[in-house]
Amino acid sequence: MDKPRHITFWQKWRNAISALILFVALVALWVMAAPTSERTLRVSKSDLAIASVQQGIFEDVIPLRGEVMPLRTLYLDAIEGGRVEKIHLEDGATIEVGAPIVDISNTRLQLESITREAQVSEQINLLQTQELNLARNDLEHKRNLTELDHQIKTQNQRLERMKPLLKRQLISAAELQDAEDNLAYLKKRQQLIREAREVGQALQAAQMKQLRDSVASLNNNLTFARTNLASLNVKAPIAGRLTAFNLEPGQSLMPGERFGQIDDPDHFKLMAQVDEFYMNRTRVDQTALAKIDQQEFPLRIKKIYPQVVDGQFRIDLVFTGKQPPNISRGQTLQLRLQMGANEPAQLIPNNSFFQDTGGHWIFVVSADGKRAYRRDIKLGRRNSQFIEVLSGLDIDEQVIISPYTTYNDIDSLKIY
Repeated sequence: MDKPRHITFWQKWRNAISALILFVALVALWVMAAPTSERTLRVSKSDLAIASVQQGIFEDVIPLRGEVMPLRTLYLDAIEGGRVEKIHLEDGATIEVGAPIVDISNTRLQLESITREAQVSEQINLLQTQELNLARNDLEHKRNLTELDHQIKTQNQRLERMKPLLKRQLISAAELQDAEDNLAYLKKRQQLIREAREVGQALQAAQMKQLRDSVASLNNNLTFARTNLASLNVKAPIAGRLTAFNLEPGQSLMPGERFGQIDDPDHFKLMAQVDEFYMNRTRVDQTALAKIDQQEFPLRIKKIYPQVVDGQFRIDLVFTGKQPPNISRGQTLQLRLQMGANEPAQLIPNNSFFQDTGGHWIFVVSADGKRAYRRDIKLGRRNSQFIEVLSGLDIDEQVIISPYTTYNDIDSLKIY
């Protein structure tokens, strides 16, 4: 008699489990053998510059080259233009205040001055004539008023004599009435002359004011023309050294054309060009140091020019103490501009990688030195030697600081 066969779990599912294990093994082998999306490049260690992240004091300064310039410069311009007649000095001469420099002629300006003088003379003559007429009219009014005063006084006396005669009937009432009417007429005439005198005086006063204003305006114009005419004989307004002066007799100058300048020969400033990266951190009165023959001379920023040319902007610096001896215009001095306080910080050397990455990422070398991986970082201030690390790196980590020109699209480096 047959017995029923007992089937175990393994016997029941053996084929399915074996197939699943085989499938998982094949998937694992495929994953291990499949190409990775990471971009890797083999480089020689001798082609790399590697440095360590260090703890130190960050000196927030930048080195600059400053060109020595005169502290004060006065420019000489041909205000009205003209023709060079006579040259009194040569370029580079030391001059005193009021020393003649060059004589310029301008026919148009001379004719204009003569014309304005004639206009002033004409207006002055008209003013004098008006004043004379005013005086004559006033005298005429005074004479008429004096004569009327006398006539009124005489008529009053006559009336006083006629009144008793009328009572004695020696004269008629009509004669007395005629005398009274005549007195009233004289008084009305006197009042009209006084009013005419007042009106005439007011009108003539207004005319006189207008004429005086016109004369004053013409005199101002004449003074201006004479000043421009006198400026053709150019004299030194300040003492100093005459530079950029290259005129020739007979040369024509356009109005406003610059033909020279007077420099302060004893006081100087420094003109320096600064990278536009530092524009937002540069301010007036910021300090700097110039080192000459082991001596340091403090300076401060006096002026910042906002124009950016070829990635740089200009600043002017002045000495805050004594200035270096024996310096001259055009000489260059090395200086260090203090951008901020010196503070402890993590530091990496300032090298070419920064220009390629903008300081946003860097290659960090593994502990065994065989690979380098790209890592995002955050950098802060930088000077000529170091860059401040804000985040993304640890002390003693090794980083590649050489140029990244061929590494921009690479994720990791194999170092051999």
